[in-house]
Amino acid sequence: MFTMPAINMAKTGQNIVTLRKRAGLSVKDLQDVFGFGTPQAIYKWQQGLALPTIDNLVVLASLLGVKIDDIIVTDMQNQIQASA
Repeated sequence: MFTMPAINMAKTGQNIVTLRKRAGLSVKDLQDVFGFGTPQAIYKWQQGLALPTIDNLVVLASLLGVKIDDIIVTDMQNQIQASA
């Protein structure tokens, strides 16, 4: 039986924080790149309350030096890791 993957927003947010710090970028750095007037959108991404748009994911992946798939965490990844 096929289980549809679902994005785990909380873990994706934690992953964004980890990848951002690893890349040596601050929230302010991201705010400036995206041209946001406030950092609220970035904080929402990091808290798992919202996800970046596809366009923003492409830019974020480039900034962080990773693929989009490396940013998004799905429940399927958790199941695969748990069974490994």
